[in-house]
Amino acid sequence: MGGQISKMMGKIFGSKEMRLLMLGLDAAGKTTILYKLKLNQDVTTIPTVGFNVETVTYKNVKFNVWDVGGQDKIRPLWRHYFSEAEGEWGMVERREERGMRMRSAMLIIVIIGTQGLIFVIDSSDKVRMEEARQELHRIINDREMKESLLLVFANKQDVPGAMKPQEVTDALKLTTLKDKIWFVVPSCATTGEGLLEGLAWLSNNVKSPPNGQAKK
Repeated sequence: MGGQISKMMGKIFGSKEMRLLMLGLDAAGKTTILYKLKLNQDVTTIPTVGFNVETVTYKNVKFNVWDVGGQDKIRPLWRHYFSEAEGEWGMVERREERGMRMRSAMLIIVIIGTQGLIFVIDSSDKVRMEEARQELHRIINDREMKESLLLVFANKQDVPGAMKPQEVTDALKLTTLKDKIWFVVPSCATTGEGLLEGLAWLSNNVKSPPNGQAKK
């Protein structure tokens, strides 16, 4: 998986990069997915503070994945990560709130423009599904994400009672997204189930056809 997968397609069609942003509520499994793709092994993770950046190569597409923490105090910063910031450089200011000592940290990050959003949800957590829907719609409808693909990993399918793709589609109200190309993949971060399927879909839709019609 990742760099170990054959790059024969790249030799035929040339190399192209696709910048992806991975987001989701806390404990959805974002970091586990990221390192499963990168290292092809399960890892024990702690809640992400700030961001992790990794590169995963699949066929002739390089996926630069930004895994941003989902905790409440970090979530307002999400849009900074997918902003083009009028060029290649952007700055993010992070602050502790609600009675905690105020502090700021300036992070210089390279931003070229996000072409795809990977939104990870905990399919077994039905209580927070509405919260996830609100956050997803707020992000994907932002002007900076107008041309971005949307891949939803319906994660934690190994948990009894986990919502199936159609249930996730309905809960997130994906059919109400206008002119968006989206796809829901059932996944299990710890086993890797569904991850390559998701990457294959993104790879196939790098150059998206108009009117929200995805390639098959």
